[in-house]
Parts: sequence; structure tokens; C-alpha cells
Amino acid sequence: MIRVLVVDDDYRVAELHARYVNAVDGFTVAGTAHSAAKAVELSRALRPDLILLDLYLPDRLGTDVLPALSGDVMMVTAAADAAQVRAALGRGAMGYLIKPFDERELRNRLAAYARFHAQLSTDRSLAQDQVDRALRALHGTDRTVRARPPRATPTGKLVADTVASLDGPITASALAERLGISRPTAQRYLADLAAAGAIRIELRYGAAGRPEHLYSWSGDDTEPDQD
Repeated sequence: MIRVLVVDDDYRVAELHARYVNAVDGFTVAGTAHSAAKAVELSRALRPDLILLDLYLPDRLGTDVLPALSGDVMMVTAAADAAQVRAALGRGAMGYLIKPFDERELRNRLAAYARFHAQLSTDRSLAQDQVDRALRALHGTDRTVRARPPRATPTGKLVADTVASLDGPITASALAERLGISRPTAQRYLADLAAAGAIRIELRYGAAGRPEHLYSWSGDDTEPDQD
């Protein structure tokens, strides 16, 4: 069983990601942390195999404490600028997943990590081809799960039609309240639509410096409406 530590300052997001992890065969959540200091403490106490690490934490940036963490690290963050990606990878992160994302995306990354982990779970010396095979397993895309069309369900069509009808951008929280659905559900469908090119995602920084995603219709969607 691969043990995972989930680190996110938002309690609801951490709970959602923990549910995603626990739903994947062979994975279990060892603990959750909501600050950089707690992440370091729990990583040393729990010794997880993998840490899902947010960047924007209340006390420090996740990348600041990344070298002090005990376990493999995958960044899970809204930060999409190249400098932050370089910093995370340069300090030892094995992967980088940008929020918001679909549950299937995380499941694919975890499945790839499981293959990587299995190939390196040995005390014996490795040949170069074995190292190469493990790295291909970690970063390969040969076993990804095919995503469903964004508007293949009534809720997906409702989300798409609502965003398309607006004069300006909207947040996932505002959309969820408007449609009477949960925020994670709104984020999931918005992520699907963004992947299909139907909507644009922009970042707006609030007074505290934390980013907020804004979604607006792009007009580039080529998928026919679902009746």
C-alpha cells in the first residue's frame, strides 16, 4: 500500500484530494496537513511514500520546505508560472499538477507513480535500462484514462451553457452557488471544459496574495451540444 500525505491550506480541498487518493487501488491517505510546518512534522513522523504538496501555505511556500520533507513530492497547486514550476522541480518535486484538475488526472498521476514506485522498490543495484523504464513509467502517458466529453451529462451541459451566457468571468464558487451544486463539482466540470478549449482560465490575486481562478467562455468549443 502506498501511503500519501495530503498538504493543502484549504480544509475542503485537502478533504477532496484525500477522497480522490483513497479511491485509487493501492493508495491510502496517511494524514493531512494545512501548513508548511505541519507538513514537515507529519512527513517525518508518518514517513509517507508520497506527499501531495500545495504551494501557497499560510506560513511558508511549499517549495521552501520541499527539501526538508521526507517522501517523494508531487506539487498540487494553482501556480502555473514557469518560475514556480522550475523552482519546484529544481528542489526535488517529481511531478507538478495544476489546479483545478479532474479526478481522473490525479488518478492517472498516481497510477504512474505506483508503476514507478514498484520498479524501484528493491535493494539491488539497477541497470540503466531499469532506471530508464522507471522514469518512463513515471512520466509516460501510455496508460492514461480517457476523459469523458465535458457536456456528456446534464450537469456538464448546464455548466457550459451558464458560462457561455455570462457577460464576464465567474469563479467556481459563484457558479456553484448559482447552479445549486457543490464547488468541487463545479471545478470538475470547469476543468473538463477548459481541457476541451471551451473556456479560458485566468488568475486574479486577492488582497492576501492568494490566486483565484476566473472562468470565461472562449468560443473555441467544437463539441456539439448534447441533448
